[in-house]
Amino acid sequence: MKRVLHDPVTGGDPLAAGIARVVAVAAEYADAVDREGRFPHEAVQALREEGLFGAMVPVSLGGHGATLAELAGQTQQLARVCASTAMVYAMHHSQLACIVGHGLDQPWHRAFAERIASEQLLLASITSEVGIGGDTRSSLCAVEVADGRLTLVKQAPTVSYGAYADAFLVTARAHADAVASEQVMVTIPREQAEMEPTGSWDALGMRGTCSIGFTFRAEGVPEQVLPASFAEISAEVMVPVSHLLWSAAWTGIAVEALSRARQFLRAQARRSRGVVPPGAARLVRASGEIDGLRARLAPLIAQFDACSPLVDGAPAMSAEEAHWPTGMACGAALNMLKLDVSETCYDVVMEAMRICGMAGYKNGSEFSIGRHLRDIISAQLMINNDRIAATTGQLLLAQRTDLGTI
Repeated sequence: MKRVLHDPVTGGDPLAAGIARVVAVAAEYADAVDREGRFPHEAVQALREEGLFGAMVPVSLGGHGATLAELAGQTQQLARVCASTAMVYAMHHSQLACIVGHGLDQPWHRAFAERIASEQLLLASITSEVGIGGDTRSSLCAVEVADGRLTLVKQAPTVSYGAYADAFLVTARAHADAVASEQVMVTIPREQAEMEPTGSWDALGMRGTCSIGFTFRAEGVPEQVLPASFAEISAEVMVPVSHLLWSAAWTGIAVEALSRARQFLRAQARRSRGVVPPGAARLVRASGEIDGLRARLAPLIAQFDACSPLVDGAPAMSAEEAHWPTGMACGAALNMLKLDVSETCYDVVMEAMRICGMAGYKNGSEFSIGRHLRDIISAQLMINNDRIAATTGQLLLAQRTDLGTI
């Protein structure tokens, strides 16, 4: 039976109830997804059945109109049981945010947003390209328009869950004569695309994201180009939503690993009453690290929601009123958040592993942390931290405001 979204008769919180069921499904299949290196079909189907791929779509278009705070909470819950499912969910919404934030004034994208909610379409990103060296803010391929038709060919080295997505948001130069940084973003439903795999996916972690390369060919109409430049879309929506939801996923992995470590110490304490287990000091330090990340992440998400371009109608306040950084300061703040969360969460998972010792190192026990450790390593590689640090250094050098003032 098709789910009715936001039905006032049913009452309750449909998002909370829906994600609880998805978490249970994702937990059941997480080890199999990791072991077999396969897409998390069961959890993704559960997300569809609960209407959660339309969570960010405005209520007026059939979605939930969810805030970023709600989505971050859902992502963190998913990450505690299956990091691959959480990352699929986070990346889907980072792409959906581009349409909601910059496409709804355009009839084609408004109608497509309704399709996403009603058909529960899964969106994927194609921003990477062979030959650009990981710089998503430049493109080699170009949109070509002739006789009212749009064509696009792109060599993509990595498309997460590309074989399973229903539509793609693809970056390209605006036209054949455009420079590499003059980019647009194009929405391509799968039925308009031809995809030829160019690689395979047998990775250390995040094995369920199935991030292989493709030669991507598409044909559509010019209205499928989002009306804003990709520079604007990236700065205002895609980068903030990506970094904040990725951070939610990574902290979810770390929280789960640390929770297992705490259970391990509790079991030790029950066996030796009156003796504090030697790993307790590590638990204290790691818990403090998690508290610090939460204290940093939660206000940023709240500030984004307060002035968000994703809300249905005018945002509640301006960026200045919400204390949301703008311009270069925004880019620097989000980049530094990505660096700190990705590295701190790795440290926390390693501390959990040290606490649990061999019980955490081996697979198949209630204290196993191997999957969490392999998954969290990816955090420093998804847009490599070295590249982000170099870019952020340039931004900080260019800023005229004082650093670190209160």
